[in-house]
Amino acid sequence: QVQLGESGGGLVQAGGSLRLSCATSGRPIGSYVMGWFRQAPGKEREFVASINWSGRSTSYADSVKGRFTISRANAKNTVYLQMNSLKPEDTAVYYCAAAAYMSDSARDFHSWGQGTQVTVSS
Repeated sequence: QVQLGESGGGLVQAGGSLRLSCATSGRPIGSYVMGWFRQAPGKEREFVASINWSGRSTSYADSVKGRFTISRANAKNTVYLQMNSLKPEDTAVYYCAAAAYMSDSARDFHSWGQGTQVTVSS
């Protein structure tokens, strides 16, 4: 298995940017599909983005397409989420996760970080 830890969250104004990082240990992240999910207060956890083993294939939720970019640096065992043009509705706890294959379902991801808070003010 792989252990995950997110960082980079914070408070920004609408229209601003943040870059989240997910540092990993245990197994090389090249062995896994990596994804980002988020959960707002009172709502279910939702899919944000995922990236395959090589980084050549990515998937995004419609709500973040054109604004967020997922990337991975396998040699550094790190995955990133660049978030631009942030909106108040992006406010949530963001989680990094690992899976065996490409999926947009949280149930398919077997390893999770503890999350990092992103707050976007109006």
